[in-house]
Amino acid sequence: MNLSHVKKTATLVFILSAMLAPLYAQAEGGLSIQGTRIVYPQGSKQVSISMTNSSTTESFLVQSRVEDAAGNKTQDFIVTPPLYLSGPKNENVVRIMHVGKELPGDRESLYYFIEKAIPSLDKSKVTSGSVLMLATANRIKLFVRPKGLTQDVNTAPQSLHFYKTGNTLHISNPSPYYLTMTEIKYGNEDIPGIMIAPKEQATLPLPAGNTHTISYRTINDFGGNSDIIKKKIDE
Repeated sequence: MNLSHVKKTATLVFILSAMLAPLYAQAEGGLSIQGTRIVYPQGSKQVSISMTNSSTTESFLVQSRVEDAAGNKTQDFIVTPPLYLSGPKNENVVRIMHVGKELPGDRESLYYFIEKAIPSLDKSKVTSGSVLMLATANRIKLFVRPKGLTQDVNTAPQSLHFYKTGNTLHISNPSPYYLTMTEIKYGNEDIPGIMIAPKEQATLPLPAGNTHTISYRTINDFGGNSDIIKKKIDE
């Protein structure tokens, strides 16, 4: 199966625990968000995100917001509804609208979409003590993509350039897209993945060795992996 055509689903896992009372098991199912990243065409009025509650018994109070690349809450986007109740087997649509400053037209801009949810509590099952309810948040990348970029997004991963100095790998991304490298191999050694900003450089430490090639995959718009790419490392 070609993973580049597979839309991955990131599932939120919710924990319900009791203090001074027996633990109560979490109901089967939970809240899931479609996709692992959002591409917002610059100039569009809005994009829509589908959220699904797969539980047959539980409801979740869901709160959404957008953060900037530094992880700070931003007013550049409006999310509607910002707060809603997702009942059992419900599918809800959240809309994201850009209302902020004008963004660069020659490269993507990075934000993060945050979806936080609190599971419902059946008070009839709590016999004594107090109950601690923990919510977890799903954080996915939101790329604002200008229209009319000259380079095709599917050819961008091939344009990465590599050179090394000592045991440091330098990666140059001349494309206008954020590129997330994964399954990086230097010889037989695995290297942690990294995201390189458009028209920027990044570095990674290299294990010992004298290999002159590197292989990697990148993550596409649908959250799937590209084919393996092999490139020469300059010195």
